Amino acid sequence: MRFTTLSAAYHELLREANQLAGKPGDFARRAAVYRQIFRASGGNHAFPLIAAHGALWGAGQFRFGARLGRIVAWQYAWSAPRRAEQLAALTEFFDALRDINRQVCIDTYVQFQLTRRFAHQDEIGVFVPHGLLGPLGRLHAARRRGRPLSESERRALFEAHFLHEQQTVVGETLERAAAALDWPLAKCLALRPSVRFAYLPAGTCIPFRNFADREERIRNGMRAFDIAARVGWRRVERSLGDYGLLDPAALADPDGYFARLLRDARWTVRGSSSEAAAVVG
Repeated sequence: MRFTTLSAAYHELLREANQLAGKPGDFARRAAVYRQIFRASGGNHAFPLIAAHGALWGAGQFRFGARLGRIVAWQYAWSAPRRAEQLAALTEFFDALRDINRQVCIDTYVQFQLTRRFAHQDEIGVFVPHGLLGPLGRLHAARRRGRPLSESERRALFEAHFLHEQQTVVGETLERAAAALDWPLAKCLALRPSVRFAYLPAGTCIPFRNFADREERIRNGMRAFDIAARVGWRRVERSLGDYGLLDPAALADPDGYFARLLRDARWTVRGSSSEAAAVVG
């Protein structure tokens, strides 16, 4: 009976998270979801907060990449069909990255909510990887006691979650997308971004030589955490508004804004479940 309850909760959270994450291009919506996970953790779970910056920065980066792609596509000025083909391939690459961002949001939400409710159940290991159980369990225990995590504990949780996402969501999908992009010039530009999150000190960026390189992503992800820890988590959260993409309501009342998103998501999920039950019946 306990496993049945746990399994039902997992699948309900998965449907809920799919609604909350929106469409692949809904970066601001996902940033609001990420931020709320950070807030619900009492400011202890840094991964979703930094992921919110990744979503908002990525939204602008994709627009810039599309404009740059249209410019460099003129290397195929001799063939309009070839130019269109390469631009379509670049769009597919960006679509894969957008979907990665969406899937990471879904996974982060489900893992956080499921462990918050069922961390004490032995069967939870069926749904939550072992490498996340300990760090998330310590997070929820500290939250119940009203104790903030130490910076080393917060870093350990961030690293565990970051490595989990790289292994289960990001890595293979990104590598396949990069391998499929047969346009050397555009590929070189797309895989060498200079990340400029809003909380980074003036003149600071996190450059990539090859975004498809897992080890480089891990090094730079940990660097993003370390810089955030130095500048302070309140500043990191406040600077989400600096991208100019969040809904003003999300800035003025983040908890209320997320509550409305959650209410609508649950209404959609339950409505869909009722329709499915009616069809089966």
